[in-house]
Amino acid sequence: MTHVIAIAIDGPAASGKGTLARRIAAHYGLRHLDTGLTYRAVAHALLCDGLPLDDEAAAAQIAGTIDFMAMDRQVLSAHAVGEAASKVAVMPAVRRALVEAQRRFAARAPGAVLDGRDIGTVVLPDADVKLYVTAIPEERARRRFHEILGGGGDADEAAILADLKRRDQRDMTRADSPLKPADDAHLLDTTEMTIETAFQAARALIDPVTARASN
Repeated sequence: MTHVIAIAIDGPAASGKGTLARRIAAHYGLRHLDTGLTYRAVAHALLCDGLPLDDEAAAAQIAGTIDFMAMDRQVLSAHAVGEAASKVAVMPAVRRALVEAQRRFAARAPGAVLDGRDIGTVVLPDADVKLYVTAIPEERARRRFHEILGGGGDADEAAILADLKRRDQRDMTRADSPLKPADDAHLLDTTEMTIETAFQAARALIDPVTARASN
């Protein structure tokens, strides 16, 4: 592959975009970045340092120093970190710093697959392939419910559904980088799809691009 490949994957929570992104990255030999974790990493650093979550200058400074390859998904998935990240993610200075770092990550050979909520629209507007992965809220809630149970946790599927709908509303209506498909994104509705079916559908879109890039 002589061309740095950038693949942008956006979509709401529990749509399957993260699982699909990791599968695509592994198949094509690209690096993967869950951009949501980068906001959690900033929040986690603030919490560890005992700094106030509304200190935008400190948060932005931390955002510029996060080592994306050293992020621990298990640590950053903690509920308290997620709550803190929701406060950090609305800070313009933090978003600017992380977007720049995310772009640098994607620009290094051989390329990368980035998943999040504003990749195709803001972070990588010139990505080689853009996918918008979605599913109906009820199916996303069912997936998240079984994921939690599979991990030994306890959950209420109705509460998960309500939370997902609130997150969708917040993400889609926020002023800065709202969740929406890029104009040139391919829509992938995974409601009735297995991960294998979704992966093959994505491959059908990506293979022609990687073939051209290698010529």
